[in-house]
Amino acid sequence: MVKAVVGANWGDEGKGKITDMLGKEADIIVRFQGGANAGHTIINNYGKFALHTLPSGVFYDHTTSIIGNGVALNIPTLMHEIEEIVKQGVPMPKIKVSDRAQMVMSYHILFDKYEEERLGGKAFGSTKSGIAPFYSDKYAKIGFQVSELFDTEENLKKKAERICDTKNVLLEHLYHKPLLDPQKIYEELLGYKEMIAPYVCDTSAFLYDAIKEGKQILLEGQLGSLKDPDHGIYPMVTSSSTLAAYGAIGAGIPPYEIKQIITVCKAYSSAVGAGAFVSEILDTDAADELRRRGGDGGEYGATTGRPRRMGWFDCVASKYGCRLQGTTDVAFTVLDVLGYLDEIPVCVAYDVDGEITKDFPTTVRLERAKPVLKTLPGWKSDISGIKNYNDLPENCRNYIEFIEKEIGFPITMISNGPSRDDIIYR
Repeated sequence: MVKAVVGANWGDEGKGKITDMLGKEADIIVRFQGGANAGHTIINNYGKFALHTLPSGVFYDHTTSIIGNGVALNIPTLMHEIEEIVKQGVPMPKIKVSDRAQMVMSYHILFDKYEEERLGGKAFGSTKSGIAPFYSDKYAKIGFQVSELFDTEENLKKKAERICDTKNVLLEHLYHKPLLDPQKIYEELLGYKEMIAPYVCDTSAFLYDAIKEGKQILLEGQLGSLKDPDHGIYPMVTSSSTLAAYGAIGAGIPPYEIKQIITVCKAYSSAVGAGAFVSEILDTDAADELRRRGGDGGEYGATTGRPRRMGWFDCVASKYGCRLQGTTDVAFTVLDVLGYLDEIPVCVAYDVDGEITKDFPTTVRLERAKPVLKTLPGWKSDISGIKNYNDLPENCRNYIEFIEKEIGFPITMISNGPSRDDIIYR
């Protein structure tokens, strides 16, 4: 059986914890898209970790972790992550990297930085991890696939020269930066070959056989529906599809094999970077208080360390995000954080130019949207440690059930703490 864990919103929903938790029952865990531009924070019996490329279920010794063909593979980052978790006592994970994955090159990171610098005040708020330049090259058909590392020396050198010819035009005339040296790019590729060689295989064939054998497979997505380049808040989106449907493409499996789609929603909203954020808390003190109490030590980006923008739960965005994912189950996270509030506002609709709507609009209209808020009573107590749904305070259950009705998808898991055991099943 294949399950997918994906995000409903802007990312940072707590997918890492849910993947780590569900990994206990999985045989194989697959990262199928994105790169090292976002992190998943994990707290388990080994400690606290911020993963950027490794799947979040890598801490179990019975699982195989796969980096799928849809991932923007930063090989030095992957190697560093492996070293770091082993250093903290985690058993050396079983890792397979798709021979069809493409590599983030050093010049992708440079171009990301140069473009943000050029845009100045109109920048996208990139993490400068090279993701947009990487995917641009992939679809322009000038990227480097892992399999190419094992081609002839002559072919690899010739391609490095062709790439440098193209890139150096931009470096010289648009960015006014130092030019690329083909020999250095070739040497970079040889270094990557040495690092990644032990892990490379045809992961699509491996997964096909695993499905036939009845293995439990978990697909892990990065970011959330609203960062999808087709269906999100374009252009303030990421560069690969964040939807569960892309899991079939990014892992190389038949789409009909994905039987369960667990979409993760926070009990409030947060976002890193620029873009429309209708339910954002504009009261600085209120936002700071929620940020300080939130997450697993404050709401700050796992990759960037940037303070996240804070908002109330957005039913309009979450309903839309869950619909696009094809949600079968909602995992509702960080509910315990809200226990300090007397009242909890919830965004139930948008006011766009005087029109009240519960449908998520395109970005042009979204920029003009104002939140329609409904205030629910808080429960004013600490719910951490509770294991049974009926033991939650009445107002807490009312909050969950109100949101469940508004979004129209079943909330079957409730996270009330940062560790993998802090979970309530309904």
